[in-house]
Amino acid sequence: MSRYRGPRLRICRRLGDLPGLTRKKSKKQSPAGEHGQLSRKPSEYALRLEEKQKLRFNYGLTEKQFVNYIKTAKKVQGSTGLILLQILEMRLDNTIFRLGMSPTIPAARQLVNHGHLLVNNRNVSICSYQCKPGDLITIKNKHASRCLVENYLNFPALANIPNHLELDKEKLIGKVNGIIEREWVALKLNELLVVEYYARK
Repeated sequence: MSRYRGPRLRICRRLGDLPGLTRKKSKKQSPAGEHGQLSRKPSEYALRLEEKQKLRFNYGLTEKQFVNYIKTAKKVQGSTGLILLQILEMRLDNTIFRLGMSPTIPAARQLVNHGHLLVNNRNVSICSYQCKPGDLITIKNKHASRCLVENYLNFPALANIPNHLELDKEKLIGKVNGIIEREWVALKLNELLVVEYYARK
């Protein structure tokens, strides 16, 4: 299944607030669709699926990418759910979003794809690049690139930059100081349900 390119607010109405997907807010409260206003008790499977979909849509992943991240997280010693969140949060496109250099993750992906950024003074055009402690993310010294990011920084999507990141607004340089901690993940979800969803498949 390819990356979702449909209406983003419809997804937010169904799954709740997804800051990485869109900064728009819907005036409608009920889920989208003809039967969205009907109240039903969701099954255990539906709850697990919903938590998985929150992660997938917020970070803009295909199902195949997501399954690969689950497999990677299972190979690492520790809590699979926490490691999965850390892998997703340390992606380059998400790191740019969390620094405030873009309003959403799709906008951050566009910055990377269009070559506006350097990581450790090298061109990186791969959104899934895993940022590591010590990485420096800089904006290319081009007028168009700097203007674009400066405009984004004037209207940040999230109130605070996580404690593992550091931003110099004057020089437009972001620094990764460590691995993100669980309390700084901007999504409200239970990652254990996501692990259970794939464990039962």
